[in-house]
Amino acid sequence: MKTCEKNMRTLFLTCALAVLVGGQAATATIIIHSDGSDGSLVISNDTLIDLSLAVSNRWDANNSANAGKGIYDAQKWAVVFKYSSVTINGGATVTFTNHPSCAPVVWLVSGNVQIDGTVSLDGQNLALTPRLSEPGPGGFRGGMGYFGYGADLGAGFGPSGGRGWAGNWIDAGSYGSPGYHSDSNNGPLLYGNPSLIPLIGGSGGCGGYYFGANDPSHNVDRSGGAGGGAILIATASTLSLNGQIHCIGGTGSHRSGAGSGGGIRLVAETLSGVGELNAAGGLSPEGYNGGLGRIRIETVNTNTTLVPPIPDPSVLKLASDAAPPIWMPDGGPAVIIESISGQLAPLDPRAGFGAVGADIVLPQITNTIVKVVTTNVEPASVVLVRVIPRANASFTQTSAILDTVLSADPQVIRWTANVPVNNGYSAMQVHVVRP
Repeated sequence: MKTCEKNMRTLFLTCALAVLVGGQAATATIIIHSDGSDGSLVISNDTLIDLSLAVSNRWDANNSANAGKGIYDAQKWAVVFKYSSVTINGGATVTFTNHPSCAPVVWLVSGNVQIDGTVSLDGQNLALTPRLSEPGPGGFRGGMGYFGYGADLGAGFGPSGGRGWAGNWIDAGSYGSPGYHSDSNNGPLLYGNPSLIPLIGGSGGCGGYYFGANDPSHNVDRSGGAGGGAILIATASTLSLNGQIHCIGGTGSHRSGAGSGGGIRLVAETLSGVGELNAAGGLSPEGYNGGLGRIRIETVNTNTTLVPPIPDPSVLKLASDAAPPIWMPDGGPAVIIESISGQLAPLDPRAGFGAVGADIVLPQITNTIVKVVTTNVEPASVVLVRVIPRANASFTQTSAILDTVLSADPQVIRWTANVPVNNGYSAMQVHVVRP
């Protein structure tokens, strides 16, 4: 049998969003929709937050019955915690176990946020075959390693995972900037936008191998580094950062690419502190380094001497009574995979690669028709369908052709692509570039 999976999300739009801010009432505060139903988060020791415990519901539902576990909103593709306050003490590190959807993390806080310790959403470093390195929440896996000179190496996952080239060429993951890329004539496709709406993390590096001529024990396959995750921390009060928030891409090896950095978005009435924000790409001993992620800072008041963030952040000055958007606005652009080989695609795909079964199972074929539906996306847009095999092959990227205009207002268009598929598991994603 041939199996093919649709990956975690299908919305990777490169649009830039304009934010309209309101009046200048001096006594007002910004509006963050948090009912505090997840309680107060206080971290004094190293703590692992298991995102798989999140309850499936609308993000804005009261979560008092499951306080502290968060809510997974499949439509928003996010695990959302609505805290009354957050305190992470110095010396303590918060890390995360992924939700099965690998969704990013959102902290909506009604009170103060004090981070003197560390919040880490780093991508996992290289893993030995047949394992794939796991991303930070909201990021994407590294490609599988394969020992076989002249064969295609496993491509990294995500909208701009590293290509798996035949022979000795290794590519890293890209995101806000290019990672290492072997083909200077055809650079990687960047994705996302400065607003970090929608919230998304980094892409994985290409898998590879290490050949030790004088020591055969070194002839092992290594995956690429995974992409860094993504987090939004929003408070209607003060966010004091004296520690660190980082979502660094996973490292590669001598013959595998590193993952790209992820995404950090901070929204606060006041930002203070002397801490560090880091969304750097992972490193590789031979320079197959991952691209930079994205950082966004939105505040009314800034009273900080932060360590210079990596990369340079996009900064937005908020009005004192602003209601910063958390999600893609109603009427904004959207894209879904409607069907693969005539089978309707699930609305909440998991790309579990066998752990929970395929999202879609195909017969033994070499090509299949993928139908994509966009909303409020111009007909002149470029719609790309990427297929990433789980093992021992590079990705393919096929342009979809405009098929049918289903509606004029809102503008809903169906697109069709005839894509190649490999035997075994694959992930399938859509990337839309608007004119």
